[in-house]
Amino acid sequence: MALKIRLARGGAKKRPYYRIVVADSRAARDGGFIERVGSFNPLLPKDNEQRLKLDAERAQYWLNQGAQPTDRVARFLAAADIIPARPQGNNPVKGKPKAKAQERIRAAEAAAEAAAAASAKAAEEPAEASE
Repeated sequence: MALKIRLARGGAKKRPYYRIVVADSRAARDGGFIERVGSFNPLLPKDNEQRLKLDAERAQYWLNQGAQPTDRVARFLAAADIIPARPQGNNPVKGKPKAKAQERIRAAEAAAEAAAAASAKAAEEPAEASE
C-alpha cells in the first residue's frame, strides 16, 4: 500500500481549511484516511501559530514507514525541520517579458535617450548664444 502525507480539504465554500492526513495514495482527496497528523488554515496570518498545527512525532513515524509527502506538505515538514528542504523549481525564463513587451521596453528606452540628447543639446545652445 502506497502511503501519502497530504492535505484533505474541509471548510465551507471560499473558506478553506485543510487537515494534514496520512492516506492511501489511491483514496479520494477528502475520503478515508489512516491518521490525522495536523491541520492548516490558510486564512490566518503567516505569523499566527494556529495557522499550521503539526504532530511532528507522528509525521516522522509515518515517514519512517515509507509515506511520501506531497510538495506542499513537504514544505511544511521542512519548515518544522523534520525533513530536508526540497529544491524549488526554478524557471528564470518564465518571469521575463514576452516579445511585444520587450519591443515596448526598447522603444521607451530609445525615446528616453532621444529626450535626454535633446535636452542636453538645448542646454548647450543658450550657453553658446550668451557668449
